[in-house]
Amino acid sequence: MKGFILSFRSEFYKTRKTMGFWSAVLLPFLLCLFVFIGFFAKSDDLMKNSGMELWLKFAAPILGVMGLLLMPMLIIFIAYSVNSLEHKADTWKTIFSLPIPKLSVYAAKYFYAFFLLFLCLALFVLFTLGFGNFLGILKPSLKFSEYSIASILTQIYFKFFLASLGILSIQFLLSLLFSDFLKPMGIGFICTITGGILAGNGWAYAYLFPYSHPMMAMKAFGQSTKGGDNHPSAMPHFTVEMLTKDTWVSLAVAVAVFVAGYFIVLKKSVK
Repeated sequence: MKGFILSFRSEFYKTRKTMGFWSAVLLPFLLCLFVFIGFFAKSDDLMKNSGMELWLKFAAPILGVMGLLLMPMLIIFIAYSVNSLEHKADTWKTIFSLPIPKLSVYAAKYFYAFFLLFLCLALFVLFTLGFGNFLGILKPSLKFSEYSIASILTQIYFKFFLASLGILSIQFLLSLLFSDFLKPMGIGFICTITGGILAGNGWAYAYLFPYSHPMMAMKAFGQSTKGGDNHPSAMPHFTVEMLTKDTWVSLAVAVAVFVAGYFIVLKKSVK
């Protein structure tokens, strides 16, 4: 465990000034900021909306752009950035010659990529809630304070995280196999388009293709009504089905690729 912690810390110090690290921080900030500016400019047109409607309208474009478009590209970039320094400096053999278990070194790099993705999605939750509440303070006529979206928003982004683990594992493995960015990016881009088509058309076995999982995660977001659908004062209740078939496939792919990648990187380290 000590070797893993030392290696994980080393990954942080090596990448803290790279675009791979800062993209995970700046992307949620900038995207939420743009939506905040748009809402602020059109605040007069939104005064009649209820608190629930305001939060849904505020979070929807962020979820849509991130979950269906930017997240697969971000995963590809993060996975490559974690291994790019070793490729550029040709230091694979060097880092595996350190007096630290090889599994600890490999696992630290692998889970650091997971950490960057988790950090990015967690910041999306925090910035969405932060900018929304800040807008409610600046514009008291907007009824953001009447409704809390924190719980369901956290569930949605955690669902995204689980759905993306298979993709991240595959892209991490591709970044081990190829030293240039174009090959893993090209493969990932083609697979992302294919996955979007399969999930978008409702193919019955789309859940077996990891790159379909982000779009399928959005479909796990459902709505029910407390007190009966016909009750005039019923308040909609939103739910997220967390452990669906695509989630289990994503986790299984992540574990399988982790094991395969370890043996691949061992061969690379002794070349």
